[in-house]
Order: sequence, then structure tokens, then C-alpha cells
Amino acid sequence: MSVSHGMTLFDTAVGPCGVVWGDGGIVGIALPSDQGDASATRDDLVAAYPDAVEGPAPDGVRTAIDGMVALLAGESVDLGEVRVDLDGVPDFYRRVYEVTRAIPPGSTLTYGEVAARLGMPGAVRAVGQALGRNPVPIVVPCHRVVAAGGALGGFSAPGGAVTKRRMLQIEGALPAPPPTLFD
Repeated sequence: MSVSHGMTLFDTAVGPCGVVWGDGGIVGIALPSDQGDASATRDDLVAAYPDAVEGPAPDGVRTAIDGMVALLAGESVDLGEVRVDLDGVPDFYRRVYEVTRAIPPGSTLTYGEVAARLGMPGAVRAVGQALGRNPVPIVVPCHRVVAAGGALGGFSAPGGAVTKRRMLQIEGALPAPPPTLFD
């Protein structure tokens, strides 16, 4: 049996992340697990990609990792050139991901705005479902899609809305929380 996917973990400002790749590009990205440790992130990736073998990332994936690390450290990095392999992903989802990939760091769109850009203004829930199944968060920056009226909306990655808020704050799309009296 031949191995079809490679996998590696990497540290970021939000915790240990992981990436899985194949011949066509990146197929999966894991944000830090709820436990916040690398072994739990690894377990999440292995559960989703049981054929993945951990090892060094090829050059294109390494460049993508460097970009993700920089973005999550607050640098304005465009990951639009990162090769992703979305084979098996429904066409509607791919279209949602294409619109989402065009949202620059520090900016957001609402679910309704994404649906409107698709020419389907009634598809707000379907947009949310597509983003909830995004296999390559960060590269397809689903955290930049928010609910109407300033609400964050959902986030399917570990940590949920807390992780989403933190990522948006790092990118400068949300103000930092006010300091507490006990800092």
C-alpha cells in the first residue's frame, strides 16, 4: 500500500497547528486542539487522514507553513497562492472557499455578503455550512466570515468563537479586549 499523504505539525501564536498534503497540494489543516498540545493536534489529523505519514514538508508546503505562522503572528500575509487540493469537495463549497480566500487579512465579510457575491443572497445558511466543513482553515480564512450586526457567528475549529475572535484580533479585524483589573 502506498502512502498518499504527508503530515507535519508546526507552532504558531495560537498554538500547535498541523498540515496534511498530497500530490495536488494541501488537503487539510488543523488548528490547535482544545487541549492545546501538539499530540492532540496530531491525533486530530490522524483521525481525519489515517493514511498520512508524518515527515518533513516539501518546499511548497513549507512556504505555506511559513506564511501561516507569519499571519498568525500578526503579519499581513497573502496565502492566495498556496496550492490546495479540494478534490471531493462539493462545487458550491469550492465557490464559497474561492470568495473567502479573497478576503484580505484585517478584513471581514458577513455570511450574507459571501452569499451575495456568489449571486445567491438566500444561501446564507449554506455558506455557513460550507465554512463549517472547511478542510483548510487559515489558507481558506473562514474566520474572516462573521455574522451580521457585528456578531462573530460560529467557528467549527477547536476553541470555537474564542479561537475565531483571537485570530481576528491578531489580524487587526477586531479591537483587542479591554484590559482587566487583575492583569
